[in-house]
Amino acid sequence: MNVRRSGSIASLDVLSADILPVEERGVLNEGAFHRMISLERKRTERSRKPFLLMLLDMGNGLRSDRNGKALDKILSALSLSTRETDVTGWYKSNSVVGVMFTEFGAEDRNSILSTMMTRISETLRNNLSSQQFGLISISFHLFPEEWNQDMPQRPSNPTLYPDLASRDNAKKFFCTTKRIMDVLGSAFALLLFAPLFLVIALAVKLTSKGPVLYRQKRVGQFGEQFVFLKFRSMTDKNDDREHKEYTKRLIAGSAESHQGNGNGEGVYKLTKDSRITRVGGFLRRTSLDELPQFVNVLRGEMSLVGPRPATTYEVASYDIWHRRRVLEAKPGITGLWQVNGRSRIKFADMVRLDLRYAKTWSPWMDLKILLRTPAAVVFGNDAF
Repeated sequence: MNVRRSGSIASLDVLSADILPVEERGVLNEGAFHRMISLERKRTERSRKPFLLMLLDMGNGLRSDRNGKALDKILSALSLSTRETDVTGWYKSNSVVGVMFTEFGAEDRNSILSTMMTRISETLRNNLSSQQFGLISISFHLFPEEWNQDMPQRPSNPTLYPDLASRDNAKKFFCTTKRIMDVLGSAFALLLFAPLFLVIALAVKLTSKGPVLYRQKRVGQFGEQFVFLKFRSMTDKNDDREHKEYTKRLIAGSAESHQGNGNGEGVYKLTKDSRITRVGGFLRRTSLDELPQFVNVLRGEMSLVGPRPATTYEVASYDIWHRRRVLEAKPGITGLWQVNGRSRIKFADMVRLDLRYAKTWSPWMDLKILLRTPAAVVFGNDAF
């Protein structure tokens, strides 16, 4: 039997259960079990009580068992090793069975793996032949996982988000349409604005020292990093400590609003940033500094419409539920936030807009947002 683990683990009490026929065991089908995982993640985001997902892969040898005796023995073993409050279901139909262990104490994290493995291994050994036992692979996955932004690969554990993969498969046609819109739209924009690119590049280069383009690591979908492009609007090699501190306060909900562009409305952004150059100020007010991001869209790192890509230090300050904005949708040049208040909106409300978009998006919604974006840029008065 192979064992893999993900995240830190905690202990839990195990109650014995009577052996029941498979059809009476209450094993959820694949769709229902994926929905339960999604629901439990959202509960954990609010309660901060972690849950453990155990997956038991039966292997090809056990999957080919036509009479189902091996499956019945495995489910019987699980019923003897789990509590009535734990949720059992098919993570992958007739292939991988999963159990969610919930409501355990965070103070017991150091002992759950040994407790679970001892109990489950014993019951499986007692119910299966040695050959069947050797075909089984068990993995453990703890939510919330610990994100390490210094790692090149995605910090999120895809195993804990099967509902997102199912959602994308269900919207496969829409996803393909969105990508076609991104490729055609970004290619057209790059051709259309090519002369403007040259003018802006010359203006940036002639008025301040440093490169024309500003490159920064940003966090894309699923937490994967990419190199984000903008026209440089600040002095080269500047000190960003003030911005980092303000970002932390903004995410925590304690940031003060600053005076906007003479319209009496406060904005949640640094409006008097000494790092911004004279040309850079104009580029920011007109959002022309964003034009190089069409290259990111063409590469597939961003979309025309989606949540704004987060900085790594921003994500490091996220609450658990904030992470969903970088998990559930690819970042975009524009989005619901930009056309519904932009910098006048508090961070938590911005995240809610991003989540609303991720849940309800369609190519038609993207088109409506794109059509509203020029007016938001021209009349928004909150770009700095």
